[in-house]
Amino acid sequence: MNEDAFADHRNLLFTVAYEMLGSASDAEDVVQETWLRWADVDHATVRDHRAYLVRIVTRQALNRLRSLARRREDYVGEWLPEPLMTSPDVVDDVELAESVSIAMLTVLETLGPTERAVFVLREVFETPYDEIGEALDKSPAAVRQIAHRARDHVAARRPRVPVSTTEQQEAVDRLLAPVLHGDLQGLLDVLAADVVVIADGGGFAAAACRPIEGAERVAAFLMLASRTADFEVKAVWLNGSPAGRIDIGGELNTAVSLVVENGRITRVYAIRNPHKLAWLDGVAPLTRT
Repeated sequence: MNEDAFADHRNLLFTVAYEMLGSASDAEDVVQETWLRWADVDHATVRDHRAYLVRIVTRQALNRLRSLARRREDYVGEWLPEPLMTSPDVVDDVELAESVSIAMLTVLETLGPTERAVFVLREVFETPYDEIGEALDKSPAAVRQIAHRARDHVAARRPRVPVSTTEQQEAVDRLLAPVLHGDLQGLLDVLAADVVVIADGGGFAAAACRPIEGAERVAAFLMLASRTADFEVKAVWLNGSPAGRIDIGGELNTAVSLVVENGRITRVYAIRNPHKLAWLDGVAPLTRT
């Protein structure tokens, strides 16, 4: 029965850890660490298994997040979250889909570890303040203050205009078709004037070390990439929304996530680090329940 309790909440624990870390591989490690600690607990003393497990995974994720800080400071080029293949039904939970988007996870990277934990638990999983306080060894009042600061911080940086799945899919299609066919004008027509490309190669794959800004520069960059031999691009579902996948020579090369505002693409996230693409072979089990 105790093993069943962990299994019942495993997908939730993975989702919490992933949103706190932005890394599927680290999230999976944290879930395993949570299982080891759960196995040593006297389960007869645990009144609420879900709350107790969330508390464990939060603490383990915080420990991992703090240990990762130095590694990310030394990271080669821009750092982006690990993308996940998701099923279209993730979008049925609007808050979950938004919270796991590459754009939102990138914003969450600008929070401190404690603020990130509070924001994720409160805003995404609607965890009561007292339960968050127990996980973080803080009073409910202190948690409320942290939550307020984190909310304001994220609100100032998140994409401003909500976009429907249909609009997102249309933008993806309008980007991928010109790239595939070398249609420069078609590409310029879908890019916002101030569009930005952020590419993550991590020193393991060729990628721009700094953001590329402006429609003409971005279009030239994308056109150059598409001239590679055996270049193939197709639409997929990543992190709860339509996105793109680029294969070269029949092998996965780049995951592409977009931010769309007013029908134009304002930001392109291109994840090329091969160590971050390992979770695109199967659908990730994301849930808030």
